Amino acid sequence: MKKFDPKLISGIIIIILGALAPWIISQYELSLLGRFLALSILAMGIMLTWGEAGILSLGQGVFFGLGGYALAMHLKLEGLNVANGDMPDFMVWSGVSALPKFWYPFQSGIFSIACVVLVPGLFAAGFSWLMFRRRVGGVYFALITQALALAFSTLLISQQSLTGGFNGLTDYSTLFGYDITTSEAARVIYWVTFVIVVIAFFFLKWLLGSRYGVMLRATRDGENRVRFLGHNPVPYKVVAFGIAGALAGIGGALFTLHSGVVSPALVGVVPSIEMVVWVAVGGRNILWGAIAGTLLVNFAKDQISSAFPSLWLYGLGALFILAVSFLPMGIAGLFRPGSGEERVMRRIISRRPLKTAE
Repeated sequence: MKKFDPKLISGIIIIILGALAPWIISQYELSLLGRFLALSILAMGIMLTWGEAGILSLGQGVFFGLGGYALAMHLKLEGLNVANGDMPDFMVWSGVSALPKFWYPFQSGIFSIACVVLVPGLFAAGFSWLMFRRRVGGVYFALITQALALAFSTLLISQQSLTGGFNGLTDYSTLFGYDITTSEAARVIYWVTFVIVVIAFFFLKWLLGSRYGVMLRATRDGENRVRFLGHNPVPYKVVAFGIAGALAGIGGALFTLHSGVVSPALVGVVPSIEMVVWVAVGGRNILWGAIAGTLLVNFAKDQISSAFPSLWLYGLGALFILAVSFLPMGIAGLFRPGSGEERVMRRIISRRPLKTAE
């Protein structure tokens, strides 16, 4: 008689509970869960680049914002008669006389949804190709992406008449003609988010288990050796960064639907660093750890920041330091007995000789 796989059973239970969440938790908690699940899509992309490819990006907020703004632009135009000169409210307040040309294509919902995936994905792939072909990596790449996040948020704030400025894009209520402000719509948006999280999880799990995943990890562990063996590591890293950018864009669009707003405050340097902290706490080498870390840190942020607003950032910093110092594999690493890291530590503590293979 075959034994039940505890991982399979746990996964099935989590999926069932996730699907039934609208009837288990309150409307407010469901709204939070939907937002944080949208963020977990982005976190899985960071796990792909940082954990599997060894690429630390401190600018994922850029791709998150591109996806969020692409959908929000359509939502602002939804219901407006652009042909008669109707424009979004913030443009009217800014004294804009005509709708900017680059806004016109976003009248199409299909075009906007395509942009949610393609714009951040292609931009991430193009940007990473320019960096990796010049062999820019490590700390230098992290600093460049951080500067990119700062430049992007500054650009959004400075273009008040085109992007809504510091307030961003908000105050929209329909998508494809359906009211998205009702409790029923909130449940539908949650289910859509949950399904996309599950699809992204299994897609990345399949991808990392393929030959591509092996080559990506080989590039992470020994890029020069991969080059010596006749392989070009650049395409593997570019594809990983492009997929992470597309996932961030999808997460940004879904977060915009849940929260009803997208603004520069969500895409700058600080949010981009927080995104890395989620993955570090959950486990940067474990796919489900990225999801768990995102949910745990953000729910803690909601509770602690409400009670002690001035202490949350200190708590977040302390949590990151503790995770890096004592849990290098994150919380998910606690559930991986027998890992290579644990075997090495046991050998060191017991002072037993360590085999080369280990």
